[in-house]
Amino acid sequence: MWLHYLELGWRATRSHKALSLLIVLAIGMGIGASMTTLTVFRALSGDPLPGKSERLFYVQLDAQTRGRPAPDNEPVALATRFDAEALLRERRGDRQAMMVGGAALLATEAADARPELVTTRHTSADFFAMFEVPFAFGSGWSGEDDQREARVAVISSELNQRLFGGADSRGRRLLVAGQPLTIVGVLAPWRPAPHFYDIITGRYAQAEQLYLPFSTALALKLGFNGSMRCWGETNGDSRGLNAACAWLQYWVELGTPQKEADYRRYLANYSEQQRAAGRFDRPANPRLRNVMDWLAFNRVVPGDVKLQLWLSFGFLLVCLTNTVGLLLATSLRRAPEIGVRRALGATRGAIFAQFLAQAGGLGLAGGAVGLALAALGLWAVRLNPVAYADLARLDGTMLLVTLAASLAASLLAGLLPAWHACRVMPALHLKTQ
Repeated sequence: MWLHYLELGWRATRSHKALSLLIVLAIGMGIGASMTTLTVFRALSGDPLPGKSERLFYVQLDAQTRGRPAPDNEPVALATRFDAEALLRERRGDRQAMMVGGAALLATEAADARPELVTTRHTSADFFAMFEVPFAFGSGWSGEDDQREARVAVISSELNQRLFGGADSRGRRLLVAGQPLTIVGVLAPWRPAPHFYDIITGRYAQAEQLYLPFSTALALKLGFNGSMRCWGETNGDSRGLNAACAWLQYWVELGTPQKEADYRRYLANYSEQQRAAGRFDRPANPRLRNVMDWLAFNRVVPGDVKLQLWLSFGFLLVCLTNTVGLLLATSLRRAPEIGVRRALGATRGAIFAQFLAQAGGLGLAGGAVGLALAALGLWAVRLNPVAYADLARLDGTMLLVTLAASLAASLLAGLLPAWHACRVMPALHLKTQ
């Protein structure tokens, strides 16, 4: 029966081509605009580690001893080297990692090699397992390598492709700051979005190209990228162990709610111990936020993207309102046809289903137009000079969402015209024939 209704809808569409084309364009434009912004918003606000993000926590300690506290009593976002190394040494979590971003001049040992500047991540051994970093060859370094300032490194897939043609480069050596580092692992392509583990160096930055132990980076005196807040004497060494400067990120993995509660108590106790020792001035005020809470707290999704999302759905509503009007115009033009069908025995339910089927068919056609417009819109987004531009891509999920949204929108818009059509009085129109 529904196939028959679709056939009748197709005939009506051919009979009213101009109106039908306007309906398809109205639905397509609304769906195209809304799906473009929804795809961008989904890419920017998604969970970077589904199934695990609720077990990874960003650690904050209120170590600042000078200056007024923040209005909301929020502790400084970064950790001092003393605190980060103390927490890492005590290993109260399932896994833990201290880190900072940086940059370094790198070259191969080839005689004609030219140094190039690459982004770096100075971190500890658990980084790769904590954040489920995929490897193409090898693995990360060990905790012992952290302690002995091992001259080892992990490189990204892109850097490996550029330097070694994508081959297994384990055992090869790189010159960083003039010192040789042995490659122990090569990553598979990896682009976490957002760049959740270090939003300071870029909320949607590309993953780093070179990873090496934090202790090694210190020994090589490599620079770092990011923020630093100091509130005491540094004696000319703001990165020294006892410098009153916060500049490191610290993450911990806690597998159960009980471990999370225990770790919160541990941070409070640690803070009180440091206060008793004269390092902290304020009462214990630690923070422990999981990945999604940390991203929400920092408002990682750009405000203009949220605004564009609401505006696009407003535009979709306008398009649907116009679609309702166009479908009503179609039903009014077909009133004599409806009267004849009703006189021949068609029920109001059959008329309602017929017009709803026609609206659904037009909605699918509008969805196809919307897909084309969404693809064009996302292509335009990728041309913009913003860090997240390359994330604006229509995947299989959003393709299905687009078609489903267009069908749902057209059926919703078709309810009033279908109801109006099934209320047509056959006697009135039969008299005019």
